[in-house]
Amino acid sequence: MLVANRGEIAVRVFQTCRELGIGTVAVHSEADVASPHRFAADESVLLGPAPATESYLRADRVIEAARRSGADAIHPGYGFLSENASFASEVEEAGITFLGPTGEQIAAMGDKVEARRRMEAAGVPVIPGTEGPVGPEDLRAEAERIGFPLLLKAAGGGGGKGIRKVDSIGEVEAAYERTTREAGAAFGDSRVYLERFVHPSRHVEVQVLGDGRGNGLFLGERECSLQRNHQKLVEETPSPAISDAVRARMREASLAGVAALSYRGAGTFEYLYDEAREEFYFLEMNTRLQVEHPVTEQVTGLDLVAEQLAIGEGRSLEGVPEPTRRGASVEFRIYAEDPYRGFRPSTGTIRALRLPHTPFGRIDANLRDGQEITPWYDPMLAKAIAWGPTRLQAIDRLIALLSRIRIGGIHTTVPLGIEICRSEFFRAGDFHTGTLEEWLDRPELPRERPELLERLAAIIARDQIGARRPVGEEAPADGGSWGRVGRLEGTGRRARP
Repeated sequence: MLVANRGEIAVRVFQTCRELGIGTVAVHSEADVASPHRFAADESVLLGPAPATESYLRADRVIEAARRSGADAIHPGYGFLSENASFASEVEEAGITFLGPTGEQIAAMGDKVEARRRMEAAGVPVIPGTEGPVGPEDLRAEAERIGFPLLLKAAGGGGGKGIRKVDSIGEVEAAYERTTREAGAAFGDSRVYLERFVHPSRHVEVQVLGDGRGNGLFLGERECSLQRNHQKLVEETPSPAISDAVRARMREASLAGVAALSYRGAGTFEYLYDEAREEFYFLEMNTRLQVEHPVTEQVTGLDLVAEQLAIGEGRSLEGVPEPTRRGASVEFRIYAEDPYRGFRPSTGTIRALRLPHTPFGRIDANLRDGQEITPWYDPMLAKAIAWGPTRLQAIDRLIALLSRIRIGGIHTTVPLGIEICRSEFFRAGDFHTGTLEEWLDRPELPRERPELLERLAAIIARDQIGARRPVGEEAPADGGSWGRVGRLEGTGRRARP
């Protein structure tokens, strides 16, 4: 098995392969020569320079690496080439198993207009909007027909990108020009369509498996409404807003979509849920394993990577019972960002790393002490996941897990995760897709002081690094003096050297 990816998802796939006795191959760029994911595999292959366009996005080099290493299959992970239809087709043309859907399925679901058309034909509810891409000549008429506010959405977009909200007819033309320009630059496809803006709403997604013969399994829904800039921060299952009746309708719609596509592999149907009306609408389908798949694994007891492998080897899902879902699971994404300074990206050397182990907690990561965090790739460092028999117990266990994580030397979103888990709105399950950004913008929001957090992190790093520093060694350039720090604020005690 070759994993055409990096970071924690590569490590995650290698773990399952090791349990199943499957040999593993990692690929890496020059920037990732010391990345932990490289050493989590049996062997590794250099793809090229640091820029992803010269390494992880080079389909030809990935396929050649698979040939040279003798890999039978390629797992795409998520991001990079994972939803590249041409790559999936080229892999299979090379006689290598692609652990995902067919190139045609990826292409159909990657085109938001085509995906919308196919799902509507299958009986999956869609948001009112244009039937296809809209041009400048019919832009105003279509916008007035749909009504305001509305969304301009890139037909080839994904991952929360290529979306712009428009509140009035006077804004629509300028917004259209910006969105088409940005869509062309980001996706190589400047087509844009219009969709009604449903607000307040929740973002709820459904995990499915398909065997490529029309059979599928429903593995439950995930609540993904806590987002910033359309990027998820917290995910959980089950959703605190979904009733059994709505869940049954989501299951029926999602399996109808699987059957209509003869979908193969793991996939996710993303829905916008209008809680007041108990109505849900198809947004898009992610034709890959999701970042948040661990919460589904914790409540179902399934290993989704192992399921992908079994389907890749030809397993049929006909007659396979759906797993019983037990308890609740919550995940928080840990980014190398400073949440108290506008989520400014943070780079540097990781010091004093500590990733705790708990009976009901899990940390998926690609971290080691002394690792350099560069600006080349996505800033997500790890995911902290906790299970509990009830939702509140899962949240409390996640707080305990996050509070014991130490990633010194850089800023991370860990303190924000603890704050969110302790917040009244989250514990009550009372939120929608705009709640987190509104909460972050509240001037009265009580927070830990970032200056104190920085000081404590520096002390921890100094203690642990200084304890093993050879006599006479100079202090690190980014670590300041090895001498004493002043009194710890609020404690009345002096800090250790």
